[in-house]
Amino acid sequence: MIAGEASGDILGAGLMRSLRARYPRARFVGIGGDEMLAEGFHSLVPMERLSVMGLVEVLGRIRELVSIRRRLLDYFLATPPDVVIGIDSPDFTLAAERRCREAGIPAVHYVSPTVWAWRKKRIFRIAKSIDLMLTLFPFEARFYEEHQVPVRFVGHPLADRIPVEPDTRSVRAELGIRPDVTVLAILPGSRQGEVERLGRLFLEAALWLQERRPDLQLVIPCVNRARRQQIQELVDTLEVELPVTLVAGRSREVMACSDVVLLASGTATLEAMLLKKPMVVGYRLSGFSYSLLSRLVKVPHIALPNLLTREPLVPELIQDEATPARLGAAVLEQLENTTEREHIKAAFTDVHLQLRRDADEQAAIAVSELIESRQ
Repeated sequence: MIAGEASGDILGAGLMRSLRARYPRARFVGIGGDEMLAEGFHSLVPMERLSVMGLVEVLGRIRELVSIRRRLLDYFLATPPDVVIGIDSPDFTLAAERRCREAGIPAVHYVSPTVWAWRKKRIFRIAKSIDLMLTLFPFEARFYEEHQVPVRFVGHPLADRIPVEPDTRSVRAELGIRPDVTVLAILPGSRQGEVERLGRLFLEAALWLQERRPDLQLVIPCVNRARRQQIQELVDTLEVELPVTLVAGRSREVMACSDVVLLASGTATLEAMLLKKPMVVGYRLSGFSYSLLSRLVKVPHIALPNLLTREPLVPELIQDEATPARLGAAVLEQLENTTEREHIKAAFTDVHLQLRRDADEQAAIAVSELIESRQ
């Protein structure tokens, strides 16, 4: 198994538990993190060495990454496993999977790259690299089926872990927030660059809202001390004092306690959907990045909930459309349109139930069927 980041580590650990129930004497080896290590995984290289983000950072470490992949392949080819499973991190794992498959080792990739959204021709390279794709979402599986690539939709682990009926009152009690106040959760992102681009924008949208809804309480989760300091400095520079509560981590709890969420595009939109929260997505990139991506990306929406529901229920305000007034007006509409809120909750519940398939178990079934078909 090869996992390159924290989310893949969590998926790998869950898959290990379900596979071990079928193969009690199984050995798991490759690259994994703390979650997988706790399940008895043997990591040939610390997973942190693969956790690289950004083009410049990757280029600066390219020799090391190539060396790690060569070492990994030397091990797999010298002691062939029954199956190799790459978990996400496609730029690293797919090349390793292809080399193993060429050597006769069955190869599985867990978590589809966004090939359905951009650079669709990658599907032909993926088809040559794997024997089976495990997808988290049903629309991804349909894409692979259309291209005759073996695929299994296994569901999303977050849908298994988050209750279908979230307990907002209990979460508010944990965070010290009164049950009778109206709460807006603000999530401008977890990285410094995202907070630089979106933090002040979202706070200015909150100022716009405060003029119309002075009862509104703002809650912002901060992934670490650096982001907390960064966000606090943004709050301090505002000319008007805002009723803001900063919370260390606990982004899921912050969303769970809210009435509406204002957030950046990303995985957090899926969590907000599973928590049945109305939301508004805002995002800005540099002019160059936006110009490039707008030409490459071939999907009508960027928010996952809009890709998963039958209709676009989440307002998306991107680039020049992401202004304080427009974001504020979209949040206000979500707050005050009770009928639409009920419609959103029902639609999000339907998707939650569709994704709640016991992903660890479904993935283990698919992998074991592949293993046994080759024996």
